[in-house]
Amino acid sequence: MALNLIPSSSSFAFQNLLAPSYVNLPTHQRISCAKRTGKQRYPSEKKKLRTKHKHLLSGSKDTNKLEGTWRLFKLLVPLDQDPGKDFLDISDALLQQIAKVLKFPVASLLPREAFSVVRKSFDARKRVKEPKFVHTVDVDVEKLISLEPRTRDFISRLEPRVGLVEHMQDRKDFGDLISIVCDYKETPVNGEDGHSILSGESYQTKVSRKPKIAVVGGGPSGLFATLVLAELGADVTLIERGQPVEKRGRDIGALVVRRILELESNFCFGEGGAGTWSDGKLVTRIGRNTGSVLAIMRTLVHFGAPEQILIDGKPHLGTDRLVPLLRNFRRHLQDLGVTIKFGTRVDDIIIKDGQAQGVTVSESADKLRLRSQNMEFDAVVLAVGHSARDIYQMLLSHNVELIPKDFAVGLRIEHPQELINSIQYDELASEVARGRGKVPVADYKVANYIEKEDLRESYDPMVANRSCYSFCMCPGGQVVLTSTNPSEMCINGMSFSRRASKWANAALVLTVTMKDFEALNYYGPLAGVEFQREFERKAATMGGGNFIVPVQTATDFLNRVSGSSLPPSSYRLGVKAANLHQLFPDHITEALQHSLAKFDKELPGFICKEALLHGVETRTSSPIQIPRDILSYESTSVKGLYPVGEGAGYAGGIVSAAVDGMHAGFAVAKQLGLFHSDIESVLGKAQSFGFVKY
Repeated sequence: MALNLIPSSSSFAFQNLLAPSYVNLPTHQRISCAKRTGKQRYPSEKKKLRTKHKHLLSGSKDTNKLEGTWRLFKLLVPLDQDPGKDFLDISDALLQQIAKVLKFPVASLLPREAFSVVRKSFDARKRVKEPKFVHTVDVDVEKLISLEPRTRDFISRLEPRVGLVEHMQDRKDFGDLISIVCDYKETPVNGEDGHSILSGESYQTKVSRKPKIAVVGGGPSGLFATLVLAELGADVTLIERGQPVEKRGRDIGALVVRRILELESNFCFGEGGAGTWSDGKLVTRIGRNTGSVLAIMRTLVHFGAPEQILIDGKPHLGTDRLVPLLRNFRRHLQDLGVTIKFGTRVDDIIIKDGQAQGVTVSESADKLRLRSQNMEFDAVVLAVGHSARDIYQMLLSHNVELIPKDFAVGLRIEHPQELINSIQYDELASEVARGRGKVPVADYKVANYIEKEDLRESYDPMVANRSCYSFCMCPGGQVVLTSTNPSEMCINGMSFSRRASKWANAALVLTVTMKDFEALNYYGPLAGVEFQREFERKAATMGGGNFIVPVQTATDFLNRVSGSSLPPSSYRLGVKAANLHQLFPDHITEALQHSLAKFDKELPGFICKEALLHGVETRTSSPIQIPRDILSYESTSVKGLYPVGEGAGYAGGIVSAAVDGMHAGFAVAKQLGLFHSDIESVLGKAQSFGFVKY
């Protein structure tokens, strides 16, 4: 049995959760695990560390130690010596740790201006002697020596050590995306006559008009694709079926207070996508320090996100910060000349001779689609979310290839936040102070891989070899409705920036595959969509309708018994006691029960009378993938169509969707003659979120 736990107190950032060999695995197979050290490392990991160490040593011989930047990792400051999670400067205690690494005798003589914190996280794991803040610090060598010349000899004696001390002489400093495009346009390139011209002018010498591009979907991938294309000079129309955040907020309020579900403006549809009314997590598994991710993060800061997201080990924004950020993003796009059509649904793609030539749209309020309009474009970027099921059906009608993709389903569990704080922090729980204390609000990340040996006499091949894990954990949050149809029930979690709610919730989900779909007689490209609908409708029936969520205590779920006494829930539209152990097929229920029991062993108290399961969580990721060319991002079925982001099966979360949209924007611009450089030279290599398992 393999059980892995990463509690909220872990100091590990998400980019370190996966070994490089797992990068191309499907999402459901990427089981997050605590970082292995020493003898616990796999032989392959030891070999990679040795290789990296040799590379660092050989590189250090060829570089000038007195130039560039030195990065110092794992600088530990005890909790009682650190000002707290919100302090991002150089404290006295941190300066002492820096001096220790540099072997400089008097820490107080070191100029703080020469150092900058690039990562800070909190480590309160049970096996460490005392809780600590873990820092990564960059040393500006030139500034350090100029301010304190006596440090010169100490820097010259520094030696690289993998994961502790690294020299980055040629490190590229990525700015925000707007600055990156601006720098590119001012970079001289050789024109067709051999003379040097600016990149931004080269397009004008080739065509007489700007290319017209439709971007369908106003989530992270659509927004960043639009930003790139508009900055490079394209005539972009951004089409969003939902409403701008101001109107969308009112529609969500009407849903929560008066039970009025706007089918095109809700927790899933609208400006910013589904992530706007969620926790606003910015953790990612595609490389926290890559140029692409840094460009996204700094662009978010440019539009109003706090600079703290650049440093936090587990950055997040919260809905309250996302709303004004998106408003600023929109205004910038409009200043660039982007036409934004809110409340506009794409009903069809105009395809002639295998080429996308435009879209057919109608107002979202026009449910019968009586007043449709054809709009011509040179390219269509399809950046819809994973709940745009009508788009999938429309693509099938054009014989666009769709591939069913594995995803995960399960239930959302909720606890009192104070309980999770106590489980994770023990006596430090009082330091949380509902998001305003020294330590972060406690969260957790659990994962369990069920092997044949774990099942003993009750072996079921449909249960074994599955992964069950927590998903979208929202500390200090609430459970919210994400249904897009009144006859279906699905939920998610959300938090505000302070995470000050008295509740903590997380989905507990497990992988489902084509075998699960076929077991219920669902076949074809949209088998996963029908699988989702099966349980969303069943959950709605269990709740009795009117958006009431069926719930069951964790203890009753484990024992498969009915119970009427329920603890409070954060879900505002009401809950109803139900037999959630009868919601899924037996093999899924058994896998969830098995994993719940294991989670309780790792987090004692996880299963308790206050733990309440809510049903149902089905939209963890897209159930399909739309095949595309790996370089051009163009659909393999239709020329001029560019499927991107989470709905197309190429991302999972705000950051990875934004990265995919950004890279797609450059790829489309290159196809249309707006961009003449190599994408990797501007942004670095894009890391794939994963691929489909057939």
